[in-house]
Amino acid sequence: MLLRLFQLLSLLPLPVLHALGAAAGWVVYAFSPAYRRRLRDNLAHAGYPHLLASAVTEAGKNVFELPFIWCAKPARVLKSAALHDWSIAQSALDAGQGVIFLTPHLGCFEIIAQAIASRAPLTALYRPPRKPSLKPLAEQARAREGLKLAPANLSGVRTLLKTLRAGGAIGLLPDQVPGAGEGIWTTFFGRPAYTMTLPAKMHQMSSAPLVLTYAERLSFGRGYAIHFVRFDGRLAGTPEQQARMINAAMEQLIARCPSQYFWSYNRYKGEPLPSTLAGEAA
Repeated sequence: MLLRLFQLLSLLPLPVLHALGAAAGWVVYAFSPAYRRRLRDNLAHAGYPHLLASAVTEAGKNVFELPFIWCAKPARVLKSAALHDWSIAQSALDAGQGVIFLTPHLGCFEIIAQAIASRAPLTALYRPPRKPSLKPLAEQARAREGLKLAPANLSGVRTLLKTLRAGGAIGLLPDQVPGAGEGIWTTFFGRPAYTMTLPAKMHQMSSAPLVLTYAERLSFGRGYAIHFVRFDGRLAGTPEQQARMINAAMEQLIARCPSQYFWSYNRYKGEPLPSTLAGEAA
């Protein structure tokens, strides 16, 4: 049922979907106290309280563009995206050591895997939905030529490592909250956040370079600008220090178009144990 609805909505022009999303964003903000509180708190802690209005609008667009991204014909979706500095990614691919693409929940992050897969095979990590009714939408709608999905479990991690060792490319969202025992506590915009260690582990086990990427949502439904950025520095030190380096890189990407970050995402789940961050601060 939901898949069919998305397929119907995908027929609408992108400007219309973005306009509907912008309006829906304000409806949700007005009628959901929990959503409103989290959005405002996260913006304030990150230093962007002045972007509240645009963040509400962009969050709505993020949801309403999904039918287009997932269910429209691939040629139509890719036509809406322009790639910037692809040479950075291509150079990493040509090295033959595999590539780890990292993107935060910034802009239209769902389109990035399709765009990369149109130029080079990509295996992307994803978390299967908890509700069985959402599984067809999350899996079938995302299926694209050149794009393989790896579930966020041990089997999926093995698939990622195998792909890298064969010289292939993988995609990860490093600001996604990992499962219990799969991450460490470190800071993200100055607050303790449970952070995945998988990107650093994949890098250490394969020597694959890291390439940062994000899809900037253009105004008035004009499409997307997908940017590729080199990862500065070398991942070294403790797992906490490595995770902090990746978080810092994500913060720098978000600073490029901060209103388009998914600020309503519950990035700060749970509470760290006392002195968890003491070693990092020392």
